[in-house]
Amino acid sequence: MTVEGRAPGTEADGGALLDVRGLQVEFRTRDGIAHAVNGVSYTVAAGETLAVLGESGSGKSVTAQAVLGILDTPPGHVTGGEILFHGRDLLRMGAEERRRIRGTKLAMIFQDALSALNPVLSVGAQLGEMFEVHRGASRKEARDRAAELMDRVRIPAARSRVGDYPHQFSGGMRQRIMIAMALALEPDLIIADEPTTALDVTVQAQVMDLLAELRREYAMGLVLITHDLGVVADVADRIAVMYAGRIVETAPVHGLYRAPAHPYTRGLLDSIPRLDQKGRELYAIKGLPPSLTAIPPGCPFHPRCPKAQDICRTDRPPLYDVAPGRASACHFWEETVSEQGERP
Repeated sequence: MTVEGRAPGTEADGGALLDVRGLQVEFRTRDGIAHAVNGVSYTVAAGETLAVLGESGSGKSVTAQAVLGILDTPPGHVTGGEILFHGRDLLRMGAEERRRIRGTKLAMIFQDALSALNPVLSVGAQLGEMFEVHRGASRKEARDRAAELMDRVRIPAARSRVGDYPHQFSGGMRQRIMIAMALALEPDLIIADEPTTALDVTVQAQVMDLLAELRREYAMGLVLITHDLGVVADVADRIAVMYAGRIVETAPVHGLYRAPAHPYTRGLLDSIPRLDQKGRELYAIKGLPPSLTAIPPGCPFHPRCPKAQDICRTDRPPLYDVAPGRASACHFWEETVSEQGERP
């Protein structure tokens, strides 16, 4: 049985906070049309964390930009699908209505905090602007709320630092400011795009723990975009793995780590450094992801897949139901699972 008609690995819509259905995005360039997102579907419930994983160029961030309505057009164009938020299709809303929803109901944490923050405005002014524009707060009230937010995300001496500029903070502290900015108006859903990029391992763990704590406190949904499976193990509830603009596997987090049902996911897991394999050569998936202007026929992963057979080169695999809440876009998912001696 396949699950092309609904979000993969989920039951029929049961009041999902976010329900992305068959989303398609393309970029029209001089070199041709790049098919960046090819029928992506997933759901996120209130209080749930969905991790979206994959190599650079797999379509993770483009999907998020389409959800937020911040896709650069041109060259990017949404050519199909629906993005239901609280049951309403964001793609059918006018620009002004979507602008009002951003920040108040939907927010995003960008991966490069130094670039995302304005270098000539204090962090307090940038945080406070949210309250001035959306809540009609006075400048003093906005500054007080900014200091409260900075304290909430555990920035030391927040009140004395509210007038500091982004360059005066470390990378980890800037990322906390970005989290505070996303939380400012208590949105229902936050999309975090590579929130731990360029941070050391200790700070990564602190940022992820903070996001998990805030998600529980505010009962919000969280979409966590990353290429690092090691980052999400203790944070995510479900994982969706993307490759060449498609979701190729989705599963509850522990089920996916225990028994991946797609060779690409297996390769990503095998490439994580492990303490019990000290001295062994680190595994790497051979080859490179395909060009989005020339995605190969059949399964787009087949040129790199050690298990590829003739059918993989000609027939694109649908998302097969693997188990309740699990799906895999692999013709031979049963073989992939059984090799590991586990049940999906």
